[in-house]
Amino acid sequence: MINSSFYSYLKNRLEKPLPGQEAHLQMAPAPVDGATAFRMEADEQASASSVMVLLFENECGIYELILTLRTDSISHGGQISFPGGRSDANESAVQTALREMEEEIGIGKKGVQVAGTLSQLFLERSNNLITPVMGYLPSKPDMKINPLEVEEVFCVPLEVLNSNKNLVKKPWNLREQTYEVPYWNIHSVPLWGATAMIISELMELYKEFSLNSENRTKS
Repeated sequence: MINSSFYSYLKNRLEKPLPGQEAHLQMAPAPVDGATAFRMEADEQASASSVMVLLFENECGIYELILTLRTDSISHGGQISFPGGRSDANESAVQTALREMEEEIGIGKKGVQVAGTLSQLFLERSNNLITPVMGYLPSKPDMKINPLEVEEVFCVPLEVLNSNKNLVKKPWNLREQTYEVPYWNIHSVPLWGATAMIISELMELYKEFSLNSENRTKS
């Protein structure tokens, strides 16, 4: 079991250089047979967006991640995602993430501790430059979904995401081309794409923390 010091570790770790694109690419669709690679570098026309990557500790002290399944009627509908969206004028990434979290799943910003931000990720399909904001709550929050945006909200322990048995790679047809798509098989809907790429970096930090904890225990 990883103890509650992981949040403290994150606060310090997010101030240092992060795995970034190297971690993102581990869960990025890879082109097959000459397919065009997805562009990962944003230009000046990209829209600023933000998502809330919210962790909490369950009753056993295990860290869980809050995810949503978007309704079919909105952008990226039917996919697993974090609460989030485009930033309003003069709004910071943290402000956007907290606002969208409350609008989509009913968690107020009061009590949410913000550790910092993960590496930005450019999403070519929607021309969004996404800033993932790391948030934390000491216990599972009450949630109320906005049915106009969210079909389901669910929680996943980090250890489930850390297990290789839940990782799958399959060839998919995207943009009329073939890509090998990695995803987590933890829900009836595959966890892939931008959300999976963001989680990939978080999991790299989780592995670092786990290894450091093991080394401290042995010494």
